[in-house]
Amino acid sequence: MRGLVFFFCCLVALASKYHSLNLSLNHRKTYEYTYEGEVKFGLGKPNRAKSGARIKCNIKISGESPQAFILQVSDVTFAELNGISGKSDFNQSPKLTQRLAAQLAKPFKFEHSNGHVRQIQAAPDVSETTVNIVRGILSFFHATVKTSPTVYELEEAGIHGMCQSNYATEINKQTNNMNITQVVDIDNCRMKAAMQNGMASAVLDKDSKQRGESVISTVQYLYTIQPTEEGGIVKSAYGLEQQHFSPFNVKRGSFRMEAKKEMVLIRVSEGGKPANVGQLQNRGDLVYKLVNSDVNIPLVMQDLAEPKAKAVRMIKQLAEDHKNQINRETTEDTLKVYQLLRMLQDRDLDEMWVELARNDEHRRFFLDMIVEINDDRVLKFLKKRFQAKDVSANEAVQALLIAMNHLQPRQTWMEIMNMEFIKSNLHMWPAAVFSFGSLVYKYCAYHSPCPQSAVQPLLDLANEGLRNRNETEMVIALRALGNAGHPGSIKTIANFLPGVAANPVDVSCRVQSAAVQALRLTARRNPHNVQEIALKVFLQKNCAPETSMLAIMVMFNTKPSAALVSTLTAHLEREKDIHLASFAYSYLENIARSKTPDNHYLSIYCSLAVKSLAAKFGRLSYNSRSLQVDMFDDDLLMGTSASINVLGGPTSVLPTEIMSKNKYFAIGRIMRLMEFGIRAESLKQLFGPSIPGFKGDFSSSDFQAIYNVLKNWESLPNDKPIMSAYSRSSGQEIFFVNIKKDLLEYIKAVSPSAPKGTPVWAAIELLQKGFSWHWTKPLLSIEARLLQATTLGLPVEIAKYYQTVTGITMNAKAAINPPQTQRLGDLLNADISLESEGVMGFTKDFWIFHGINTELFQCGSELKSKAPVELPFKLSAKLNVGKKLLELDIPACKKEFELISVSSNVYAVSRNIGDPESPKRTPMIPDESNSQQQPTPNNWHRKANMCAKSSIYGVGVCVDYEIRRQYFNNEYPLYSILGFTQAAIRVVPAEATKPVEKIHLEVNGNPTSHPMTIRHLYETMRRISKERSQEQSNSASNERETRNTPQPVVSIKAIAMSGNQNLEGFDVTLYNPSEGDTLKAQMIVSHVGDAANWKMCVDASAQSPAQSSANLKAKISWGAQCKPYEISVTAAAAQSSASRPTLEAKVQWANVPEEMANYCSRYIPGMALLSGFNQTWESNANQEVSASIVSASSDSIDITIKLPKYTVFRQAVPLPFSSTSFREENAERNGQA
Repeated sequence: MRGLVFFFCCLVALASKYHSLNLSLNHRKTYEYTYEGEVKFGLGKPNRAKSGARIKCNIKISGESPQAFILQVSDVTFAELNGISGKSDFNQSPKLTQRLAAQLAKPFKFEHSNGHVRQIQAAPDVSETTVNIVRGILSFFHATVKTSPTVYELEEAGIHGMCQSNYATEINKQTNNMNITQVVDIDNCRMKAAMQNGMASAVLDKDSKQRGESVISTVQYLYTIQPTEEGGIVKSAYGLEQQHFSPFNVKRGSFRMEAKKEMVLIRVSEGGKPANVGQLQNRGDLVYKLVNSDVNIPLVMQDLAEPKAKAVRMIKQLAEDHKNQINRETTEDTLKVYQLLRMLQDRDLDEMWVELARNDEHRRFFLDMIVEINDDRVLKFLKKRFQAKDVSANEAVQALLIAMNHLQPRQTWMEIMNMEFIKSNLHMWPAAVFSFGSLVYKYCAYHSPCPQSAVQPLLDLANEGLRNRNETEMVIALRALGNAGHPGSIKTIANFLPGVAANPVDVSCRVQSAAVQALRLTARRNPHNVQEIALKVFLQKNCAPETSMLAIMVMFNTKPSAALVSTLTAHLEREKDIHLASFAYSYLENIARSKTPDNHYLSIYCSLAVKSLAAKFGRLSYNSRSLQVDMFDDDLLMGTSASINVLGGPTSVLPTEIMSKNKYFAIGRIMRLMEFGIRAESLKQLFGPSIPGFKGDFSSSDFQAIYNVLKNWESLPNDKPIMSAYSRSSGQEIFFVNIKKDLLEYIKAVSPSAPKGTPVWAAIELLQKGFSWHWTKPLLSIEARLLQATTLGLPVEIAKYYQTVTGITMNAKAAINPPQTQRLGDLLNADISLESEGVMGFTKDFWIFHGINTELFQCGSELKSKAPVELPFKLSAKLNVGKKLLELDIPACKKEFELISVSSNVYAVSRNIGDPESPKRTPMIPDESNSQQQPTPNNWHRKANMCAKSSIYGVGVCVDYEIRRQYFNNEYPLYSILGFTQAAIRVVPAEATKPVEKIHLEVNGNPTSHPMTIRHLYETMRRISKERSQEQSNSASNERETRNTPQPVVSIKAIAMSGNQNLEGFDVTLYNPSEGDTLKAQMIVSHVGDAANWKMCVDASAQSPAQSSANLKAKISWGAQCKPYEISVTAAAAQSSASRPTLEAKVQWANVPEEMANYCSRYIPGMALLSGFNQTWESNANQEVSASIVSASSDSIDITIKLPKYTVFRQAVPLPFSSTSFREENAERNGQA
């Protein structure tokens, strides 16, 4: 028994020894520490700029009760870093130090027990940013200490959120202290202290993330815990957080953040009375709290006092700056206005409207910029304007649609569906409903599970349309549900689908089409249910084949399993509808060869399906087809995909629906770009299964046959759309229109028989009186932001902003002779002259920011790019439609102007509220060209100025560029965007041989009566005729040329007018001497002027594709009377010895300028090497380059190019499309032959 007691006593003693290591604070003692936290941003390379911030202070903790403690902060200093690594250090910022110290000087209260910090309290006037900094300090007192085991992991709440922590402990036998290493996985937190805006429509792609990451973060802490009788106290602590960010793959270079903090115990003293804390507010636990992120735009820092007055002043200034043309220097000020507007209350916006609405320029800028408030304040403001009817319909539509697409996803926007002004506007209502669906989609992206109430208004709208049998309401509601992508809408959507609805419904094919497409975004959120519905629709034999095709597309949006693909394949093997089979097979083919990560596994399943179906469907080539091309680069972590789908059936020669879409892959997400679709609706009924007289060669007789069918449009039903069209952006439908029969009545308003009183007539009369027009529009297209906590309690942000300011200023006046009298047709034979002058242009600004962003200071890395485009114009135009004549007179260039430019650089930036007007900005890559030190070997600098000037027209175009880079092989492709870039295209005056008053351009579609053109034609055709026949007497030759000369089709002239002096310029004449099945084209370019005899002659011919020996020939000659230089080109489709389709081309020359001959030998080898070609030195035919392209497989080709002294070749060059069908069809033709 004594031994047992002794054993238990030892256990108790041992347990108490280790228990004393658990983090604790004694409320009867005072603890004093030094604290230092700093963060740096840069590239982690020498001789590159970095920025950062540092906070130093002393902290004192005293007890109020066993679990309540008071934190006091003193001796605060704030310092900034901005400069070249190794040459710059932190510099104190006195103003910000004073401001921060005043906040931190107030006491903070917190609870502490069992090593965890809870319930932080602070004075009401202490900002949340300051409280977050305190959270960063207190996080050193927040850890789970275990003595056994020595390595353990657990999920716990910390400053980053609810994240997984991995601990490793070790006892220092000399000091008896415990050393703890804690690693926090902040990339996979269950509940993360982070916020993401502007990327809801970009789908996360897990397969892309397997190939690389664009953001990686790591956090680790090192503690030294000293055991005491009360428990373990933190003797010292160190925290390090690193974040790597790249617009590409972080494996190949990244922007870097390094945030570190350190706390060291100075002394522990007995007693100590806590400070008088006064009134405190509960600020929550240790988890970082996001601070008014909408207002804290990361690219600007300004004093936010009196925001309304400043916003009014800046809007007026912007309107003035861009009044005549876009001022590229002030376009960035729009961000400051957005920031100010986001601080205003409802009453402030109403007062601004009263002040700004009276001036058209101020009014337009205000309405264009208020939409960026992005919460319910803008909706309330617009609702008041609608009710007061003090905005036009055009203003209302623009403001509402942009506002709704930029709103943050909060449920306050649900009142949109009840706005009477919107519901009563036929044009605004569909767009508003679509926008509502988009808001639901964004809301569900951030709230899971997404409440049914969010989508209920759209469900009610769809059910109401079904009850009323209102087809238009059904289609609009279903399309809006497609935007919403809410899983709770599946049951309602199924009610419109044959074979799926619980109660059979009889709806048209266009409603079925809208219903199937309504599942396109839900497919990602609830793939199982969507797969089940899509398969049921596909298996419905009484369903239109076009609807089944859409079901296949939706099914593959769910990324089906191998089993489901096999099931579909088995049903396709028994499919009798050749249109459906053709589409399905081509769709499977596209996915089988896809290179994008989202189709990685699916491409394997589909390749097996294609092999199974190839024997039966491989040779089908019907109108119903799918074509897709895509690519993806692992280093860039970027890719793109483009597809077009043609859906048709046996009832009409026209396809029922044509759909195109584009996708962009980047940073582990899939961004849907623009999508377009058009549906033939009742138009296909007009054409039927064939078109009488249509041969398929698109000759004039084919167009006449189509026209003959269209003349019967009046037989179409009045209540059905002739056709419909839609467009989508970021996967969201933004435009949909039904073109009905009554729209054709409006087309009559522009027909020649249209009488006075039509809108077109009114516009012409206004133009004759003369008018001035000015329009500007700022638009923030992208505001994508990711904010998350750092160990310092400061928010690190990755942000992308893209905005455009567009402007047009124009003055115009027209004259008509003779004036039109009764109908528009009078204009066809009238001489119309137009005088116009103005300028049009835009400036695009783009930023990427990676750094700390608070209302007090900002520091980080910033890519800044600007691209202004400006086109001033002044011209006189004359037009005669009946004579097919257009003339333009452009004044001579007297003043240089910049047409387009692009500039960009990456900076280390620092801003602080103590001196907001003086931000620090250091180029990330220093300019060593002016430095006295030796440039680094990795520097690359190119600068050039190239001009092409015409002495005839007195004008030139210059291209300037300057590029500075520092490159490292392991940082490709990141280094490609690092450094200074400046490029511009300028139009400049040039010294002319004769004074140029104006440049005269003329396009003549009926040039047979033009004397100068005939003279040139006669001389040139005489030379061509001599080359093609034996030389005869001059009189006989002239007689034959006159008889055989083809009629010119069009003549184009560009002449420099020099007063009464002789004209000089160029004349281009096109001819069409086609005969039978051979298509021919001729072009003659002539130099017009004194003793001018330079000409270029182009003679091309192509045999009909129906002929077995289809080929193309072209001959180009130039010089004096089209001599002495000459090149001939031939291309022909052929068959290789292995019966593989082949395309052969050949370029031959008798005499060419030496520079042109040397170009091939200088540049082709290098270009071929960069493209992956091999090269062999061998003697080939002189003065000839030949190329052979052979189909190597279903999706690759072999290329061989022979030059006089060497041959370059490459095998198995991948194709973006499959040539299987082409090869099989070609083989079939050969067999028949």
